[in-house]
Amino acid sequence: MKIRFILCAVLLVFACVTNTFAENWPQWRGPRGDNTSKERNLPIVWSETRGLLWKCPLPEYGCSTPAIWGDAIFVTAHVGDKKLILQRIDKGNGEVVWTREVGEGSTPRDLPKRGGMKFHRLHNLATPSPVTNGDVVVVHFGNGDLAAYDLDGNKKWKRNLQDDYGAYSIWWGHGNSPVLFGNTVISVCMQDSMADLKEQPVESYIVAHDVEFGRTRWKTSRMTGADAEECDSYTTPLIFDAQGRTEMVIMGGNQLDSYDPASGKQLWYLPNLVGGRTVTGPTLGGDYIFCTHGMRGPLLAVRLGGHGKLDYKSVAWKVRGGTPDSVSPVYWREMLYIVSDDGIARCYKADSGNILWKARLPGNYKATPLVAEGRLFFLNTTGLCTIISATSRFDKLVENQLDDTTIASPIASDGRIFIRGHKTLYCIGKKPL
Repeated sequence: MKIRFILCAVLLVFACVTNTFAENWPQWRGPRGDNTSKERNLPIVWSETRGLLWKCPLPEYGCSTPAIWGDAIFVTAHVGDKKLILQRIDKGNGEVVWTREVGEGSTPRDLPKRGGMKFHRLHNLATPSPVTNGDVVVVHFGNGDLAAYDLDGNKKWKRNLQDDYGAYSIWWGHGNSPVLFGNTVISVCMQDSMADLKEQPVESYIVAHDVEFGRTRWKTSRMTGADAEECDSYTTPLIFDAQGRTEMVIMGGNQLDSYDPASGKQLWYLPNLVGGRTVTGPTLGGDYIFCTHGMRGPLLAVRLGGHGKLDYKSVAWKVRGGTPDSVSPVYWREMLYIVSDDGIARCYKADSGNILWKARLPGNYKATPLVAEGRLFFLNTTGLCTIISATSRFDKLVENQLDDTTIASPIASDGRIFIRGHKTLYCIGKKPL
């Protein structure tokens, strides 16, 4: 009886710990940089009148995905095409804890394509997502402002990358999100080199700054030989540990390459992935990095463990047609999922590229889907989220509609789903018992 009592107590404690586990969402694409969540008991049914724990009105507008640490949600916005702001929102009740004005800037829409940024109609200066480690939150805006705040809203430092390294020449407005590695924040800028127009080409680069003081730690030039708009990339670095080393993989400028995030030294590169400007980011899955050529080019699986210049032998497989222009691939249990911008979803066997199913989803897509509990959450641009089973056959579970424009990706933390629209931040969850 005593042994049975102890066993029951242990199981009860384990169940409580399991049910109360809350995973942070510290950056664009989540804790592992791949849009997967380990959260359990996530809601799958909601609407404007059902399943919402709270709604927080947001200053209009931004396309950045929120970052979450503990009870803090961090959101950026570009207000009135002037003020660049960072807000901390309480995860429990949706109340704004504090608001900080980081800087000012505007989004020119009618400049020439070459020689200055002409922002795409779907985004503005608040497209890069914030990143946090629980001690500091770092924000980057499309005007070059890079700033760090503590969790109480005190500014630690600020600098501007255009002032430091030259005016941006990316065609459709800078949108790359920063990432944290150790005590550094790493930013990328991949832009038109203007090599055919200038004696001194415009540099694309990767730069790391000290998180505590904002000092430059290292800077690496990233000139891939691409021309004009093909130089442009709106992707975010992916940092991971594999085969005994830490790598930072970057896609853009017709090239996939890897760097040591501690030093900025290039580890390997795969050139000649010619397509066009790149929006879809790389994804890690199993023994591969998955990426697409820019402008809806081929989807490919690149083997890990490369050194120096790679060739076609490093590519395990490649498929053409129906690939996304904006949405990053997601990997779950030996399968790879994509959705094209016009809503054609596909599932591939990750080790071979064999297609397992293809289906049309309603609407158009810019947000990368969330993967959790064996389900995929596909959010289109008009607030409709289609949930399907993450399996080798197409199994649509439910569709949920919200009343907002939704470009940012859905995220999960503490058994809840958070969706950032242009007007509202939604917290979706099951009512507590």
